Amino acid sequence: MKEVVIISGKGGTGKTSMTAALASLATNIVVADCDVDGADLHLLLDGEKKRAKPFLGGNVAVIRNDDCTGCGKCLEVCRFDAITDDYHVKDVGCEGCGVCVHFCPVNAIDFPIADCGELIISDCAYGTLVHGHLTPGAENSGKLASFVREEAKAIGEEQGADYLLIDGPPGIGCPVIASITGVDLVVAVTEPSIAAKHDLERLISLCAHFKVPVTLVVNKWDINEDVTLEIESYVTSHGGTLAGRVAWSRDFTNAQMEGKPVTSLPESACAAEVAKVWKAVSGLIQEQIIAEGKKL
Repeated sequence: MKEVVIISGKGGTGKTSMTAALASLATNIVVADCDVDGADLHLLLDGEKKRAKPFLGGNVAVIRNDDCTGCGKCLEVCRFDAITDDYHVKDVGCEGCGVCVHFCPVNAIDFPIADCGELIISDCAYGTLVHGHLTPGAENSGKLASFVREEAKAIGEEQGADYLLIDGPPGIGCPVIASITGVDLVVAVTEPSIAAKHDLERLISLCAHFKVPVTLVVNKWDINEDVTLEIESYVTSHGGTLAGRVAWSRDFTNAQMEGKPVTSLPESACAAEVAKVWKAVSGLIQEQIIAEGKKL
């Protein structure tokens, strides 16, 4: 099973829409939504929830007020202003560092594991979808992204899937690192703007650090062809390949409003462009398979 992750240096480039479209074109796949801070791929894949697992993330301090002497040591050492004057821990203030637990002279602070959300397994029109729901304000999104990916990988291996298609988060933070490490191919979706170019450069650097091959898709390329050419030149000069371009179109929005991938609109020009992107991506994977066979 080959793991392909679709990510972007910044939000709003059309990454999730592209993932849904590619999922509709692939066969024998499992899909994972590792953008756990705002998972929404299920809205386009019409997923039906089958089961869920709790996600236990970091720890959170809880003061036992019956045992607390009110010495003020926890207030003194907490760097996040997470403890009130009457010695209660704020729900979204605690960062789970444990300093107050360590310094409490009467051991009146518990440090239980926090319930930070859930992992959801759904059936959709194109296969099994694994996604996560992070409790608002909860930490450990990188850990949940790993949890989602590991569960999806296990399901894919059990089903004998050919591809694990991952919708990764934007940026270069912990959830991105959890999504890209060890994958077979990164599909970087960007748009032709200066901000997107800057963030894509950081993303390319991150992928180079983890030695993950990158192929590029420029979405809405026609809104600024000059920047598109600059972005493509940067990626190829840093060892990446070009999977294709997709022009700006209202078809993406129209498909979103129907809760479907853009490829569900058969007469759409951009749907045809996305099909070319998947042909390029699957071709790169086949080249990897052939190369691996020659090494064996």
